[in-house]
Order: sequence, then C-alpha cells, then structure tokens
Amino acid sequence: MSWIAANLAPIMFGSILLFLLTGFPVAFALASVGIVFGWVAIELGLIPAVFFNAMPMRIFGIMSNDVLLAIPFFTFMGLILERSRMAEDLLETIGQVFGPLRGGLAIAVVFVGTLLAATTGVVAASVIAMGLISLPIMLRYGYNRPLTTGVITASGTLAQIVPPSIVLIIIADQLGQSVGQMYRAAFIPAFTLVGLYVLLVVVITIVRPKWVPALPPEALIYNESNGNTGHKSLGVLAVLSGLVGYMVFANWGVIKLWLGGDPMFPPLLDERIVIGIMGAIGSAWLFAVIDRMLRLNLFSKLARQVTFVLIPPLMLIFLVLGTIFLGMATPTEAGAFGALGAVIMAWGRGRLTLPLMRQGLDSSARLSIFVMFILIGSTIFGLTFQAIDGPIWVKSLFAMLPGGELGFMLFVNTMIFILGFFIDFFEIAFILLPLLLPVLIKMDVNLIWFGVMVALNMQTSFLTPPFGFALFYLRSVAPKADYIDRVTKRRIAKITTADIYRGAVIFVILQVILVLAVLFNPGIVLKGLGQEKELDLENVEMYVPEIEEDEEWKPVF
Repeated sequence: MSWIAANLAPIMFGSILLFLLTGFPVAFALASVGIVFGWVAIELGLIPAVFFNAMPMRIFGIMSNDVLLAIPFFTFMGLILERSRMAEDLLETIGQVFGPLRGGLAIAVVFVGTLLAATTGVVAASVIAMGLISLPIMLRYGYNRPLTTGVITASGTLAQIVPPSIVLIIIADQLGQSVGQMYRAAFIPAFTLVGLYVLLVVVITIVRPKWVPALPPEALIYNESNGNTGHKSLGVLAVLSGLVGYMVFANWGVIKLWLGGDPMFPPLLDERIVIGIMGAIGSAWLFAVIDRMLRLNLFSKLARQVTFVLIPPLMLIFLVLGTIFLGMATPTEAGAFGALGAVIMAWGRGRLTLPLMRQGLDSSARLSIFVMFILIGSTIFGLTFQAIDGPIWVKSLFAMLPGGELGFMLFVNTMIFILGFFIDFFEIAFILLPLLLPVLIKMDVNLIWFGVMVALNMQTSFLTPPFGFALFYLRSVAPKADYIDRVTKRRIAKITTADIYRGAVIFVILQVILVLAVLFNPGIVLKGLGQEKELDLENVEMYVPEIEEDEEWKPVF
C-alpha cells in the first residue's frame, strides 16, 4: 500500500492510457478514473475528502466559459456553408479560373481547401467534401492519382491551423491564452503552408507536366460569345482591386489613426494583411455591382462568376477575422456574426431550407455536448491528478530529458505526433496539454508559440501514413471499384489505399519542414503578435500627497 501511495500519479496516468486504448468513451473514461483514484487517495490518507468540494465550482466554471461558445457558432457557420453547396460552386469557379493552366485544378483544390478550412473548421468535413467533389473531376482529366489524393487530403487538414480554427480555440482555452492572439500567431504559418502547397504544384508542372494536364477547351464553360475565355477581363478586375487593397494595406496605420485608433499601438502585420485583403475583395465586389447595375458589361462572364461566387464567403471569413484582429469583437461574438452571415448567404442563394437548418443546429449541438462532456471529464481527472501531486511527477519526468528546453520540445512534439495517429485532437488537448502546462510555465516557454506548433504537429499526424485520420476520411469516399465517368464515358480505375499513402508523403515532408522551422525559429509565429511593450520601472513617477502631522483621518460616509 505504501508503494501504491508513493506511485499513485504514474499509476493513474497509465490507467487513463489503458482506458483510451480499449476504446472506452473518453469523457466517461476521464471522469471514472478521476473519481476512482480520488476515492483511493482519500482512503490512503493522501487528500482530505473535503478537497472534492471544489468540483461543482469547477464544472460550473466550464459551463460559464463564454470562449467555448465560439465552437458551436463556427461549427454552425461551416455546416451551413458546406451543405448549401458552397464547396461545389467554389471548386467549379476556381477550377475555371486556373483550369487552362497545367496544375490548375490542383491549385484550385488548395484554394478551395483553404476556404473550407476557414469556414468548416473540421478536418473530416473538409476532406470528405473535397473528395466527393474534386476527386472525380481530377481523375476525369488525367491527373496523377497519388498527387490527386495528396492534394485533397493535405488541403483538407488545413482546417487544423487556418483561422478561425476550432482547434486553435481549444488549445488557447487549455493553455489559458487569448484566442485572438492564437489566431494572430497562426496566420502567417498557416498561409505559409498554403504557399508551400501551391509551390509544390508549380514545381510538378515543370518537372512532370504530364501529371497535371490543363483542362481541354470544351471543359471551359464561361467563354464569351467571341470565344475568349474572359481571363483578361478577370485580370483587369484583379489588378484594380489589388491596387485598392495595397493602398489600404500600406496606409492602414494612418486610416486606423483617423478612425480613432491608439497611436501607441501601431497595426500588426497580420492585421494589415487582413484589412488589405478585405479592401481588395470589397472593391472587386463594388466594381462588379456597379458594372451589373449600370449594364456596362465591362467584365466577362468569368469575372462576374468569380465575383459573385468567390467574394461573399471570402468577405465573410475576413470580416470575422478582421473584427477579431482589430479588437472590435471577441472570437465568440465574431463566431455569432459568422453564423448569421452564413444563414444570410444560404438564404440569398435560395438554398436555406428547414432540413438544412435542422442539420446545422443538430450537428453543432452534438459537437458542443461532446466537447462539454470531455471537458467535465478532464476537469474531474485533473483535480484528482493535481491533488496527488501529479504535476510534480510530470515535472520530474521531463526534468530527466537531455537538451534542456529544446530536448523537451522535441520529445513533446514527437509524443503528440505519435498520439495523433491513434486518438482524436480533443483527447490530446484535454488530457495532455493541462499536464504539460506547469512544465511549460516553469521553462518560461511562450505558450502561444507552443500552441501553434501543437496545431501544426497535429495536422501533420492527421496526414501521415498509415494511421493519419485524413487518409481514412478520403478512403471512405474514394471509388473502391472501377467506374464509367458520366461526362467522358471512359472507364476510370479505382483509387487504391497505396495511392492515398503515396500521395500524402510529399505533403508530410513539407509540413515537417514547417514544424521544424517554427520550432527553431519562433519568430515565424511571434511576428504576428508584434512587440510587447515593457514597463520602464526606472522612469515611473509616483505622486503621494503630503499629510499634515496634526491632520486627523476622518471616515467619510
């Protein structure tokens, strides 16, 4: 019994791992282990029974945490946009824009995957939607099969890191950090990763052009009556709106000051980028609306299609991010705004139906209840674990690692990467992050930087063969047998599991490179946060009024 009392913390930790490996529901596994080991600790005299009087207040604290309200709002926004066939419209439109170029469909998939990541925020929804919509089209026109599957799965996993991500909300909450700051920090790494995906496709068009054929002329559906594709007109619209966006980007500091901003806090880079993009897409919308209202016909069919299909979801996304980055709204308020905007967009397209609303509300409620129960279970587990000095055991465990902070970070990231093969992100966030938090604080690790690195790491493990969840999601919707294409009437071979695994490898390499870059160069993340002002204690002036010696203190009522 004395040995059990001395080693209760590692026994408790091993027990929860055993529960998770058996497939027992996570929320109930956490709660039951916490209650059972709490009872054992009380019986062994390690903690008093009154210690658990703190449990009701902790659970009430979870239920009253308004930051977590952002989860159902963003989930509802994504579900409404996805199930109102936004992904189909986006892929068709962006595919027509880049289709005449080699690799155009792959680039379109990356861009649409980024937009879905910023709206749905759920990897499963993004991968399945992209697999159902884009996979048949890319196979139809002869794209390399591993590259096709790799682009789809990699683009789908962007939901882990692209703001406004549900993953980043959970990480920020568990690490006790601001969700807005986490979004700011993730902005540059997320879009750096998108740029790497596009760069890879461009390189393949040069090295293996046969892998990424252009769309044939008969597949371009927005040609003008004279046979022009309309790309020149789209280019003119892009240049005009780009100039407006650049002017807003370059002069945002002056504009913000004119609007009443604080001159002591100049705009950060990510804030200027978001505002510049909003200026560009807003001006493009304005130009197209004026052209349509006045019937000037200055822009082609393709330009008008891009404007009225692509810009509304883009504007919604960047309005949500812009209100957060500018400090005009909390993530919860921005999520509510995004949910309302998604409903308005679906209604404007005539696709808002009662079954759609019911599905969106039902799925959002299910995910929220799922998160709430896991949080309650992890709180019960965490209370017992802290009471039996579990954090001290964890600190001593990591103190034995060689290499100091770097060795600790390499070990932790490797552990999270491996765990991501077997358990979902929520379990890792609610179990592992609270255990690591005391060690991170003791080592003075920047928690925002660590949180973004965890999100990137989890995204990598979601994509890595043979256990990556994204690979199984695509396998569930990829054709398992040969079929006849409905357009070309040709026989298309099935997608094998080996195709999916081979396609993921190159994208995993890109993501590992970015994770290592963030690990060894924190400035990639912290640059989005700007420089924090420090208080100059040497130059602080304090004024204390003098009091006459004969003056008496009198109470004032």
